[in-house]
Amino acid sequence: MSESPSSSAQAARAVIASRLGELRRGAELTGHELALRCGWSPAKSSRIERAKTPASDSDIRAWCTACGAEDQITDLIAENRRADQMYVHWQKLHRHGMRRAQDEVVPLYKSTRNFRVYCSNVIPGMLQTEAYAAALLSTIAAFQDTPDDSPSAAASRVERSQVLYEGGHRFALLMEETVLHYRIGDADTMAGQLGYLLATMALPNVSLGIIPFTAERRVWPLEAFYLFDDRRVSVELLTAAVNVSAPSEIAAYAKAFSQLAEIAVYGSDARTLVTEAINSLG
Repeated sequence: MSESPSSSAQAARAVIASRLGELRRGAELTGHELALRCGWSPAKSSRIERAKTPASDSDIRAWCTACGAEDQITDLIAENRRADQMYVHWQKLHRHGMRRAQDEVVPLYKSTRNFRVYCSNVIPGMLQTEAYAAALLSTIAAFQDTPDDSPSAAASRVERSQVLYEGGHRFALLMEETVLHYRIGDADTMAGQLGYLLATMALPNVSLGIIPFTAERRVWPLEAFYLFDDRRVSVELLTAAVNVSAPSEIAAYAKAFSQLAEIAVYGSDARTLVTEAINSLG
């Protein structure tokens, strides 16, 4: 990929900053004059215009008003919010706990017809059991030092996953074989989770591919990502959730998914790998 998702978010903010600069120059204001009209320090105006500090909604309102460009406020705020949603730190997203983050994506899950999901670290969210999800989310909350509402968040995640059984949705899911062996929770939790994988593999709208340890790699292991139709990609980094909507970037993730799918195994071969992982629990 030619550009990282975080740099794409910064590029979007730079476009907004450039438009604000054009409005200031069009109003024939210096940075100092604009700062006086807004009640700011000149340094703040400079940082916003150079995209060093993201503008808030109230900053945009004040800037446009100072430039006599109130008709630009709505569009600029909308663009600014889209840029903010492109790269969201987990600590910000989970500051009130994780259940809210689970609930907020329900409309996206409901409206998506074709899911393409690749996971290199954990079981895909829509295939997680409640016990596995609770163990995972509790670990995440402890690492992030955010409120631990993992039991409630796990229940919400499982409820959200009912899209598997609603009809009208198709799921192409890929995971690395390593995911089957990573211990999330205790042995009973893992046994239940792996058993549930075997059950979901039988669903007619689910294609589950597992990339074996021994696969000759055409694509290196990547960060986990979720493709929602051809509209959006959600990428899970250690510190942030990245939401990609640029067509060229969506196409890059779709290409990666396609090439990863070619080295995965399916059907009885995939079930054998899951069964071996269950047997290894001892």
